Amino acid sequence: MAAQAARAAAGEPGEPAEPRNEGLRERKKRRTRQHISDVATGMFLDRGFDSVTIAEIAEAAEVSVNTVYNYFPAKEDLFLDRSAGIVERLSRYVRARDVGESAAAAVLRELRAEVEAVSPRMGLFEGYAGFMRVLHDAPTLRARLWYVQQEALQHVVDTLREETDAAPDDPMPLLMGGQLAWLQSTLMAFIGGRMVRGEKANEVSRATLDLLDEIEDVWGETILNYAVRQA
Repeated sequence: MAAQAARAAAGEPGEPAEPRNEGLRERKKRRTRQHISDVATGMFLDRGFDSVTIAEIAEAAEVSVNTVYNYFPAKEDLFLDRSAGIVERLSRYVRARDVGESAAAAVLRELRAEVEAVSPRMGLFEGYAGFMRVLHDAPTLRARLWYVQQEALQHVVDTLREETDAAPDDPMPLLMGGQLAWLQSTLMAFIGGRMVRGEKANEVSRATLDLLDEIEDVWGETILNYAVRQA
């Protein structure tokens, strides 16, 4: 359970849904990948990232070292194995905004829903402090997370440019994407800090909702009215 929760904090929650029309070979590969990730994450949480080797993970997962590398080209990928969820999250929220709703309003609405639900995707679960300590103690993990955050920024900038049909030299998608990426990273830092201090997830959820209200007040009309979806 701890490994699954940590994976959720790194991107998407729970067990991945089984794709429709998935063949036996694809199903076996997906489950093998998940098993290796679970084993590795549990070991990282128990001993720290740098003290665990790929060979030890392979032995514990009962696969070969080559099999581990086939699924995870770098050791950091084992801990942040659902980073695609972080990269795509903001763009997904923007693309799914309602008619009459702006990009920022959609992101705020979706994040509020996640926080209100005390979602593991937001780090709101018992054991997140352990996840954060592993991350804090491993410079290569912190570097990889920074890179993931930059990918998320570029992804939402590209989405905003497409959604608004902005000209190549229009700075607004970059400015707005920067604000949305800042919102996501600020919330995760806020939640992480309070969870590490030992606060309960429900308490942190309430404090985070207050923070979201304050951010909305700070943003103002220019940000809150950008990229409103037309009927």
